[in-house]
Amino acid sequence: MLLGLLAGWQVSVVVAALALGGIAWVRRRSRRAVAAGLLAALAVTAGFSAATALRTHAVDVHPLAAAAERGESAQLQVRLSDDPKLLRAALPGAPQRVLVRAQLTSAEGYPEMHGAVVLLAPADSWAHLLPGQQVRVSGRLAPPQRNDLTVGAVRVSDPPELVGQPPRVQRVAGALRTQLRDAAARVLPAEPGALLPGLVVGDTSRLPQPLLDDFRTAGLTHLTAVSGTNITIVCGAVLLLTGLVGASPRTRAVLAAVALVAFVVLARPSPSVLRAAVMGAIALLALVTGRRKRALPALAGAVLVLLLVSPQLAVDAGFTLSVLATGGLVLLAPGWVDGMRRRGVPAGVAELLAVPMAAQAVTAPVIAGLSAQLSVVSVLANILAAPAVGVATVLGVLATVLLPIWTPAGELAVRFAGPAVWWLVQVAHRCAALPSAAVAVPGGTTGALGMAAATVVLLVLARSQAVRVVLLAAVTGAVLVWVPTRVLHPGWPVPGWAMVMCDVGQGDALALATGEGQAVVVDAGPEARAVAGCLDRLGVQQVPLVVLTHLHADHVDGLDGVLAGRSVGAVALGPLHLPTGTLREVQQVADRHGVPVVQLSAGQSLQWGTALTLDVLGPVRRVPGALGGDEGTELNDYSVVLSARTAAGRVLLTGDVEESGQSALLHSGADLRADVLKVPHHGSRFSVPEFLDAVHPRLAVVSVGTGNTYGHPNAGVLDHLARQGATTVRTDQRGDIALLPGPALVTR
Repeated sequence: MLLGLLAGWQVSVVVAALALGGIAWVRRRSRRAVAAGLLAALAVTAGFSAATALRTHAVDVHPLAAAAERGESAQLQVRLSDDPKLLRAALPGAPQRVLVRAQLTSAEGYPEMHGAVVLLAPADSWAHLLPGQQVRVSGRLAPPQRNDLTVGAVRVSDPPELVGQPPRVQRVAGALRTQLRDAAARVLPAEPGALLPGLVVGDTSRLPQPLLDDFRTAGLTHLTAVSGTNITIVCGAVLLLTGLVGASPRTRAVLAAVALVAFVVLARPSPSVLRAAVMGAIALLALVTGRRKRALPALAGAVLVLLLVSPQLAVDAGFTLSVLATGGLVLLAPGWVDGMRRRGVPAGVAELLAVPMAAQAVTAPVIAGLSAQLSVVSVLANILAAPAVGVATVLGVLATVLLPIWTPAGELAVRFAGPAVWWLVQVAHRCAALPSAAVAVPGGTTGALGMAAATVVLLVLARSQAVRVVLLAAVTGAVLVWVPTRVLHPGWPVPGWAMVMCDVGQGDALALATGEGQAVVVDAGPEARAVAGCLDRLGVQQVPLVVLTHLHADHVDGLDGVLAGRSVGAVALGPLHLPTGTLREVQQVADRHGVPVVQLSAGQSLQWGTALTLDVLGPVRRVPGALGGDEGTELNDYSVVLSARTAAGRVLLTGDVEESGQSALLHSGADLRADVLKVPHHGSRFSVPEFLDAVHPRLAVVSVGTGNTYGHPNAGVLDHLARQGATTVRTDQRGDIALLPGPALVTR
C-alpha cells in the first residue's frame, strides 16, 4: 500500500498481479499447513494493492488534478474533515494562516465531485470553523505536497461562505471545548491554561510555540494531541471506578465503551481521533488482560481495517508512531515488567519504567528519519510526567462535563487539575533545557534504517547479563561525567548569552538569542559541520529565522548544518538572487527540510518578544538588471545589513558589504550607530573610514579563518577601529565568541 501511494497506481497493479500469481503457484505446489498462512498474506497483499490502485488512479484522473498542475483558479464547495490547524508564520508579524483538510462535494461545472483537498486560508476568518461544516471557497489550485490521496491544494484569500450548519454533534463538541478552553484561561496561569485543553481534547490553539517546541524536544508531543494515552486513561478510570463499586465485568465493559464513544465525540471524531481511539482501546486490552496473544491480533486487525478504510494512513507519520507505540506496549512492555519484577522492582515502578522505554525503543527509528534528531531525555521526561498525566486528564474531562451543567464545579475541577498541568509544563521546560536534550542524527530513510538496526542490536545484546552489566556501567559513567560538566558546571554555553559569533573558519555564522534554546541565525558558514557544532554546543534547537546576507559559499554552504535536526521557521534572502546556481542549491536544501524561503528588504522590522529586534537597513540600492565588472565585489555590496537590538546592546551585522554599499548606507540616513560591529567582509581593506566612524562601536568582532590567503583582517582597518577606542576580537584567535548583557565578553 505504501509503495502504491508513493510510486503510483501502476505499481499497485503489478504488486496485485504478482500476489495473485503467487496464490495460484502456492495452491498448485503445496498443501502443507504453512501454505495457509502464506496464502492469507498473499490474499491480503492482492486485495490491498488492488484497492490502492483504484484509489490512486481515481486521484490521478480527477478533474481537479490537472487543473491543479496548471495552477488554475476554481470555485469549490467542501466539507471540513478536521479542525483548522494553525501554521507557524514564516516571519514574525506575518499574517497567520491555517491548514484545513476537507472533502469536495461540488465544483464549478461539476454538481457532484468527491476527493480530498487541503485549503491554506487566513486564520482570522477560518480558525473558528468546525469539522463537518460545508463552505464555498474560491482560490488558486496547486498540486498537493504529499502522496496521501489528496487531489490538490487550494490557496484561499477570502472568508468562507458558510453553507448551513455543521452537524449537531460537532456543535456540541465545539461548545464543550470552548467552555473548557475559556475556563482554563480564567482559572490557570497562561501556559498551564493553554496546555489543559490540548492535553484533554487536543485543542492546541492557544499553546505558545516555545512551549510546543519544548514538548517536542522533551519527547512529550503526544500529550498535546489526542492520542491513545488519553483513551487509555479515560477508559481505565471508568473501569477502575466501576470495579470499586462492584459492577459486573459486562457492565464495566459497556460503561468503558460508552466513555470511549463520548470521549471521541468530545475530541471530535476526526480520522486522527478515531485512530487514537482504536490504538488506545487495544493498549487498554493489553494492560487489563495482560495477554499479549489477545492484544497482538487485535492490533493487526485494527491496522488492516484502518488502512482499508483510509489508505492514506500508510503515509501518515502519526499513524505509524501510534501503531509502533501500541506494538511496543503489547510486545515489549509486559516482558520487561515481568523481568524487572523478578529482580525485585515493585510492580508500579516497573510499569512506569517499561512503558516509556518500550515506546522510545520502537518509535526512535521513525522519529530519527522524520526529524533528524533524537530526544535523549524522552524516557526521563515521560517517567516524570506519567503521574501527572492521568490526574490532569481525568480532572480535565470531569471539568468539561461539569462546566455546562454547573460552572463553579467545573472551574473547581480545572483548578484541581492546575498543579498536575503545571508539573507537565515544568517537566517539558526543564528537560528540553538540559544540555544535549536532543541530539542530531542522520535523517531520512538512511537515518531511520540505521537507527532501527542500532535498536535491534541493542535489544539483542541487552538480553545478555554480561552486556547489561557493561551497559549499566557505561551509562553510570556517562552520567557521572555529564552531570557535573554539562549540568552543574556547564562552562559553555555561557548562561544568558545574547549573541555568539561561531568559529566556522573563513566565513560567517552567528546566533542571536531569542529565548531558551532558540536563536536567529545569520549566515551559515562554508560547511555544515562547523555551524552545526556551534549551534549544538549552544543548545539551539529552534531557529525562527535564518538570514543569508548574500549568496557566497562562505556564507551559505553550511545551511544544511543549521536546518538538520532543528525546528526552523524560514530562510530569508536579500533582493539579489545571484549566483543563480547557489540560489538553486539553497532552495533545494530548504525544500528538503520543508522550510520556506522568504525575502527581506530595507525598512522591514522583525521582533521576537523583548529578546531581539532586527531592523533591515540594507541594501538600499535597487538591484540592476545585470551586473558587470567584479561580480564578487558587486554581490558583496548587496549584502543584507541588519541592526540587531539585543540584551547586549545594538549590534550592526554587515555581511560582506564593501565600499560602494557602505557609502550607500551612509547617504541613506540610516542610524548606523552600534555597540558591537560585525566587521564587514572579514575585515577586508575595502571599508570606508567614514562608515566605521558612523558606527563607532565599543567592540568589533571579526569572523575570519586561520592562515587565510586573503590578508583578512586588514591591519589598516584594525588600526582605525583601535583609534576609535574599539576592542577587536577575532574567531581565528579566540574561537566562538559570546556577548553577554553589559560589558562582558566570553570566548570558548
